[in-house]
Amino acid sequence: MNHAEEPILLLAHAERHKLRRAIDAISIEYEPLPSVHSMEESERRSTIIWGTDNTFKSYLVEKGDADAVWKDAAHIVEGEYFTGAQEQLYIENNGVIATFDPENGVTVWGSLQCPYYVHKALMALCGLSEDKVRVVQMETGGAFGGKEEYPSMIAGHAALLAIKSGRPVKIIYDRMEDMAATTKRHPSRTRHRTAVSKDGKILGGEIEFAIDGGAYTTLSSVVLSRGTIHAGGPYYWPSVRIRTKALATNTPPHGAFRGFGAPQSLFAMERHMDRIAQVVGISPVEIRRRNFLKPGQTTTTQQVIREEINLNHLLDRALELSDYAAKKTRFAEENKDGTRKKGIGIAAFLHGAGFTGSGERYLNSLVGVEAGADGNVRVLVSSAEFGQGTNTVLCQIAAEALGLPYENVSIAQPDTTVVPNSGPTVASRTAMIVGKLLQSAAKGIKETLTKTGFLGNDFTPEQFRAACREYIAAHETLKSYARYEAPGDVYWDDEKYRGEAYAAFAWAVYVAEVTVDLPTYAVTVDDFVALQEVGKVLHPVLAEGQITGGVAQAIGFALYEKVVWQDGRMINNQMTNYIMPTSVDVPPIRVFFEELGNVHGAHGAKGIGELAMDGPAPAIVNAVEDAIGVRFHSIPLLPEDLFEALRPAPLEQDAPSLTRGTA
Repeated sequence: MNHAEEPILLLAHAERHKLRRAIDAISIEYEPLPSVHSMEESERRSTIIWGTDNTFKSYLVEKGDADAVWKDAAHIVEGEYFTGAQEQLYIENNGVIATFDPENGVTVWGSLQCPYYVHKALMALCGLSEDKVRVVQMETGGAFGGKEEYPSMIAGHAALLAIKSGRPVKIIYDRMEDMAATTKRHPSRTRHRTAVSKDGKILGGEIEFAIDGGAYTTLSSVVLSRGTIHAGGPYYWPSVRIRTKALATNTPPHGAFRGFGAPQSLFAMERHMDRIAQVVGISPVEIRRRNFLKPGQTTTTQQVIREEINLNHLLDRALELSDYAAKKTRFAEENKDGTRKKGIGIAAFLHGAGFTGSGERYLNSLVGVEAGADGNVRVLVSSAEFGQGTNTVLCQIAAEALGLPYENVSIAQPDTTVVPNSGPTVASRTAMIVGKLLQSAAKGIKETLTKTGFLGNDFTPEQFRAACREYIAAHETLKSYARYEAPGDVYWDDEKYRGEAYAAFAWAVYVAEVTVDLPTYAVTVDDFVALQEVGKVLHPVLAEGQITGGVAQAIGFALYEKVVWQDGRMINNQMTNYIMPTSVDVPPIRVFFEELGNVHGAHGAKGIGELAMDGPAPAIVNAVEDAIGVRFHSIPLLPEDLFEALRPAPLEQDAPSLTRGTA
């Protein structure tokens, strides 16, 4: 076994108490082997636990001539930044029920995000054909990426037990098991070395980004990919070299979590921008303004920005909404006295919507719409509802495409015997990618009825109902499907690792206001402004809820949530000692949108779910530095970290007097 929570033996019993007695009766003998519990240990390679160098995956991005930029630099700014693991802490624990019979095969009902991921895993594990595996996603009490790939593990265990016993099997993790054994956000380390001109323009640089993958690859390669592509932030780099790697350690595997690698590398980028501003001698606002990407320029992967985005306008509006300038002046004056210091910080960032690079091409997603004889329409997708509003928005898209009342549209439960594989519910792709396909499929229903003469171009819901009834009487069914086709201007070179990484980006500027209480070393977030450009906002209430929830979750990432490891095990795996923010700890979160539209998304929508996780942590830590003038390079930033940074350095017995020392 490669980590402490790895399963060794599967046991099942109809009575829970007898099952516990059976487990207690088993004794396992272990032979301890050398283990690796940190990225630093993994890099030293004194113990090899994966391949030849403990590296699951590495990427290299090269643009321009990164070696030539240093000679022209007025400043060379270096920094090292760290982020910790984070537990998804969804409301509902992982759980599945599995049955088996030789005729129908395996059926699994589960709390999960991606039914076809589980379907594929069960086919391989159980040696069954596609039609002998059925996976049904039950509406799920939260996921945040934590139920992307791990349910394949628990579903496999339940299925094997069901096959062996011939009985239905239920496995539900309790909270301690769930927190200890399941995947978390990848810990990260980012190193920046940046060449900057006298007036604060980025000339180029080098970025090294590393993540802790845990004991098995799982999703580390694709998390690393997104972190790599986002590492340069929303800024123009004439030249850059980005080296990244995912390292193996003997902890439970890390996996998907909202943001998927971007929060880690963007935290480093936004902290580093404040550092560059200090070195150059200009404000954090001005350093960003001078380096923002503009239409026609290229990202670090040489993707041309074709959107008419104006990041300076976005910045100006965020500063106005937050009253940034007045507060910064007022706080500087107020902080001269007292033990409560206030600060204000900003972060600018971007987030690519959809699968990275060629991912959407490989998924080849399929979406369906079915009309009934009663004129009601059913959406057929494998996209899963777990609290983010998928069912509502997809039904809304179909209704608008057909010109029907919302009440006339429903959505099928994600069941692999009923819905096609429209790809996983991840990567901020549902409204943009699946929604766009759904638009096409819904229009296909209308076109079928009009071309066959059952319906005119202009119609009422009653006429649509009559047309469906007549068509189905003649043809038995009325369905329409749409399959993903990559846009002609979106091309990614997997080998050279450059090109159009995403069909569209969402853009944002966030502003955080904080108070640092010096007697208790506590940081509180007092006010938060979240301004983003996300294309067309399809459902304003749900969109605002997504941003508010993401900001709250990211406040935990920044200030509260620390996974404590001991010999590769999470030892604070309870809600009593894994501290997350409550409603008392969350400030007013003021959410605002800009809308540019997006030709690649349904009704102009872009992805929104992950974006809100990227910006809060650096904005908050930038605000803490503004309040007390001390730089911090890692999160979560806990009271004990402030205590260590602010306490007076101990004086050595023979140290010279400070007043007599020389500078």
